[in-house]
Amino acid sequence: MPSSQPIGVFDSGYGGLTVLKSIVEKLPDYDFIYLGDNARAPYGNRSFETVYQYTREAVQWFFSKGCPLVILACNTSSAKALRTIQQQDLVESGTKNRVLGVIRPTTEIAGLLSKTESVGILATSGTVNSESYVLEINKFFPNVKVYQQACPLWVPLIENNEHQGPGADYFIKKYVDELLARSSAIDTVLLACTHYPLLMNKLRQYFPKNIQLIAQGDIVAESLVKYLKNHPEIDSRSSKHAIISFYTTDDCADFDRHGGYFYSMDVKSERVFL
Repeated sequence: MPSSQPIGVFDSGYGGLTVLKSIVEKLPDYDFIYLGDNARAPYGNRSFETVYQYTREAVQWFFSKGCPLVILACNTSSAKALRTIQQQDLVESGTKNRVLGVIRPTTEIAGLLSKTESVGILATSGTVNSESYVLEINKFFPNVKVYQQACPLWVPLIENNEHQGPGADYFIKKYVDELLARSSAIDTVLLACTHYPLLMNKLRQYFPKNIQLIAQGDIVAESLVKYLKNHPEIDSRSSKHAIISFYTTDDCADFDRHGGYFYSMDVKSERVFL
């Protein structure tokens, strides 16, 4: 067995680094590998078949690096590929490795956060069209009403570092207003894309103060801590040397420049080809 068996964290681009940051804060002794499929990003508007193919290739790469567990820190991958990977690929291969997503941990607590039983979802078009959040929240909280809003321009704004400028305000307010127009009862809004925490300050300007905005990073990190405690067979295989490695399928200098902003500290990546 490999001496290094890190936990893999995958995203189509940089956004998953916000999740990795929260996970490392909760599990500082563990080894992690992050892979951003920047060469093929964004995933948000791609078909189910394409997202599944890309995500499957990434998962196989993580397994080849010795990862016993892979976290899909990409909402689109979690929505469009996770179920097939878990129920088909892992079963057919007979592997003891596991793959988890970010949607279930978030939806497991969504209903507990809302006093009005009305939850808003801000996400990419792919995540919204998948209906994954609606289906999962209704599994745990049948009485909760879920209102979704696709925000297709937010990821490009963030990845081109235009989200802090005044030009971004129009598109931020536009999608916020469209979501709020769906129901006046919404009191909890899930940021169902790992890029969106970078918009938190601006979002707070356009949401009423009584509406709570929930980012996924800490929720996913807490869920992973519980998962490892409940699955000692995975925890025992996860190496613990506090080593974090970063990989991208595109230009490393570009990834490092953007990635440091998402991760809140400098990153140094290597390039891989899937």
